[in-house]
Amino acid sequence: MAAGRRDAAMSPLLKSFLAGSFSGSCSTVLFQPLDLVKTRVQAAVLRGNSPSGMATVIWSVIKNESPRALWKGVVPSLTRVVPGVGLHFTALHVLRSALSHPPSAAEALVIGGSARALAGAATIPATVVKTRYESGIYDYRGVTQALQLIYRTEGGRGLTRGLLPTLLRDVPFSSFYYMFYSQTRRALPAEVTSGRWSDVATFGCGLLSGLMASVVTQPADVVKTRVQLAGVPAASGGTLAQAVILIYQEGGSRAFFDGLAPRVLRRTFMAAMAWTVYERVSKTF
Repeated sequence: MAAGRRDAAMSPLLKSFLAGSFSGSCSTVLFQPLDLVKTRVQAAVLRGNSPSGMATVIWSVIKNESPRALWKGVVPSLTRVVPGVGLHFTALHVLRSALSHPPSAAEALVIGGSARALAGAATIPATVVKTRYESGIYDYRGVTQALQLIYRTEGGRGLTRGLLPTLLRDVPFSSFYYMFYSQTRRALPAEVTSGRWSDVATFGCGLLSGLMASVVTQPADVVKTRVQLAGVPAASGGTLAQAVILIYQEGGSRAFFDGLAPRVLRRTFMAAMAWTVYERVSKTF
């Protein structure tokens, strides 16, 4: 009887993890090209070039590499996303279950940020590899080889490079995103969120929440990319303060919004799709 109760108690956690991993995997594969474009735009400065527009970068990748190259970095992305999004949704489930009422705006901020901090810290090595893969500067043959090479040449610190700016970007993003999402969804009539239009309502709430959260956290994303690419000979800014100073010197305050368009498109649609798939899978199984 005790074992049966434990299995029943754990099933919601397992369902949250699997639903989150599945939803994250689908959205990652679909929107990976936008993440690669964002990273290339931000990495252009390290090569002495001015940041290019989305269309220019996409055409350059297709012309000089191949259409398939737009998905470069998808394997390390999935390596990060499958456990990361699974952990994120599992933590959300645990924290939400601790409340006896729907979370308020302030509670949603704390829940969203805490869940993301756990997932972000656990997957930072995969985030470093993903960023370097996408930049086009490093020539790694695989995720395992990249992890080994980084550890051998940069030590354990190299595998956690950019952790602080990553958390400064992702924790506020998830805090604001979950606050906007939960409050917007709760403001809708019950017949909309639970009826035939529930998936449309979820996707719409996700889009709006993702847009607002992405714009607010864009500067931290630029700093994170610079810190994680700091091993490049042409680059500097290996610490958070150095990165902020160099980015401002190179392009002023506007430089902190390099890559905004592809990131907003990717994060907004990716988060909206992830939540829509998560809500649907959670209700179905």
